[in-house]
Amino acid sequence: MYAKTVLIKDTDTTREDKTREAYTRLLDCLREDNLHDHVQVVRVSDIGIYEHGLVLKIYPDNITYANVQESGLKRIADSIRDSKVLEEFVFKPKARQLRLVLRNCGKINPESIDEYFASEGYLGLKKAISDLGQQKLIDEIKLSSIRGRGGAGYPTWLKWNFAREVKADQKFVICNADEGDPGAYMDRSILEGDPHSVIEGLSIAAFAIGASKGYFYVRAEYPLAVERINKAIKQAYDHGLLGKNILGSPFSLDLEIRLGAGAFVCGEETALISSIEGKRGTPHPRPPYPSVKGLWGKPTVINNVETLANIPQIVLKGGKWFSKIGTQTSKGTKVFAVTGKVKNSGLVEIAMGATLREIVMDICGGTLSGKPIKAVQTGGPSGGVIPQDLLDTPVDYENLQKLGSIMGSGGMIVMDEDDCMVDIPKFYLGFCVEESCGKCAPCRIGGFQMLNYLKKISEGKGEISDLPQLKRISQAMQKASLCGLGQTASNPVLSTLKYFEAEYKEHILNKHCPAGKCSHLITYNIIEEKCKRCGICFTNCPVNAIVGDKEKGYSVIQEKCIKCGRCFDVCKFKAILRK
Repeated sequence: MYAKTVLIKDTDTTREDKTREAYTRLLDCLREDNLHDHVQVVRVSDIGIYEHGLVLKIYPDNITYANVQESGLKRIADSIRDSKVLEEFVFKPKARQLRLVLRNCGKINPESIDEYFASEGYLGLKKAISDLGQQKLIDEIKLSSIRGRGGAGYPTWLKWNFAREVKADQKFVICNADEGDPGAYMDRSILEGDPHSVIEGLSIAAFAIGASKGYFYVRAEYPLAVERINKAIKQAYDHGLLGKNILGSPFSLDLEIRLGAGAFVCGEETALISSIEGKRGTPHPRPPYPSVKGLWGKPTVINNVETLANIPQIVLKGGKWFSKIGTQTSKGTKVFAVTGKVKNSGLVEIAMGATLREIVMDICGGTLSGKPIKAVQTGGPSGGVIPQDLLDTPVDYENLQKLGSIMGSGGMIVMDEDDCMVDIPKFYLGFCVEESCGKCAPCRIGGFQMLNYLKKISEGKGEISDLPQLKRISQAMQKASLCGLGQTASNPVLSTLKYFEAEYKEHILNKHCPAGKCSHLITYNIIEEKCKRCGICFTNCPVNAIVGDKEKGYSVIQEKCIKCGRCFDVCKFKAILRK
């Protein structure tokens, strides 16, 4: 038994190498002080602090150090030996979040079931089996009003109840951990930081519907998450929390992992089921819904990671406790991965009803550049773009939908005035077209057509008649696509047309991109009176589009210029005009 535990994470990068180097260095320092047998060091994926360099949390002292340099690790090791606190490293948080889902991330060793037990682990499962039973359990989930955090916001209790009422010789539960949104890592952080909470939530769901078999569907790009889920499953078996007659009851459950190949469409329930069955991951018409006829034709409940991580607390503390958090129609908290042009990117967990401005400005510190916020996109590649004048909107399912966006699984991208509102939907639509399974024509053909219109506009070849065509195709995709990918792929297009139509018209009528992002609409010229004839633009042009010499001066041959912007970036005298 270790006397102390140190959790360590470098918060300035998503790369593991900095954390790994600091982890190794700290272990070396502890060995020098003969503490390596008394202090365990654990690398974690989320520690609840972002953009503060190397962060260490020391338990049971409950000390948090931030912005630690490598040279400070030896001092920290010595302070552990001497039971001292290094005040200059102590982290003092400025903004408060409500961490329910992320309650254990950065606080416990995710590879220790004993530490999870010490954090009320598996007490929810025990209460469900010993005290509540199936019907009272579902009643508690109904009272909580929790809705699925995977994107659609479907009432969790209703999905469970449908599956429970179906008579079948076999039922299944599945944890959907196929997190495919660009820049999103909420599920990954939960699985890597607190895998037992998800296992416990999945076990409670299985008990509620009478399932005896469950699966974790995790993308193969999450090796650490897979490793920790595997360890947690083994620990749960070893402690009698999985397998036959769990906690001495008739309830039995076996869990295993299925790896996904990274297809975005497999986040959709019926496509995910096909993938587990060994088939191509394509969606199927509904009804029947998976809760009635799912995996191998049997009743199946599918919940995402964040939904399941909430369940143990709801059962333990009661549905009424959970229902007091959030808004009238959206209860509890929501985890967002805030990225883009934001000062403090990272995971943010807030009570439903907090405003977008509170998240972006108060918690994340505004834009990294200091420039005004132009828009915020929620919901990943299928989400809508919300302009800055609507940032005081409270975040919940209904409000985001009214604005033309969605909650999605929790991606949030912050944009400043340098982002182009034609280029943004073009990027996301390109992703959706690439990830479409191609099974239904509205998504396969409609998405491709819209992408071509956006490319045409961004290249200065657009026409005003293209705008109603974009709206018409978008509406057709929403109504006729087979699954959520096609039904929501047009959200970025429709929302930018709604709020930034003037920017589209600027591209079409004036052949001008106000943000300077659409390279076909940009020209670079050298301002003769500002040019110092240093030649740095000349030597840095990759295609020799800049000609001249230090005596005569330099100019740009427009026919050869590839609009890379290298000359603009390297000029120290602001002598390059970009327009």
